[in-house]
Amino acid sequence: MKPQPALHSTLYRIAAASAIALLAVAAGCSKAPDTGATTAPVSSAAPAGQAAEVKAASKLGDLSAFRTIAVDVAALVDKGDLAAAKTRIKDLEVAWDSAEAGLKPRAAEDWHVVDKAIDPALSALRASTPTAADARQALTNLLKTMDAMEGKK
Repeated sequence: MKPQPALHSTLYRIAAASAIALLAVAAGCSKAPDTGATTAPVSSAAPAGQAAEVKAASKLGDLSAFRTIAVDVAALVDKGDLAAAKTRIKDLEVAWDSAEAGLKPRAAEDWHVVDKAIDPALSALRASTPTAADARQALTNLLKTMDAMEGKK
């Protein structure tokens, strides 16, 4: 019996999200599992608990694991903990780079758009004297870019 297309699509999304999560863990992600507590995000971002609720996948697939990390970084910036934000943004960089081989072939142009939105966030937090304002703006732009990808199917 052939699986129905909707079931296949759902199973594919679950498998993709699981693979991304496993890549993040294998890459040394230091984030403890979400216990349901939400943190204060950048004003344009949804709380961390809502990031996982995003159902629509982009041409790239499910970006919620990457978005969750970006929201975590934004919350750290909002708390003024730029050192922890710099450490956490490394998790995003490693997870994104690790997933490149699987994501980029799906929609190379979209992959480059998100990749180019990640770079300013990395630069802002790795600056010799990082500022919360610069980091917040870069993260706001990154989250908007990721959210825009969700609308592109």
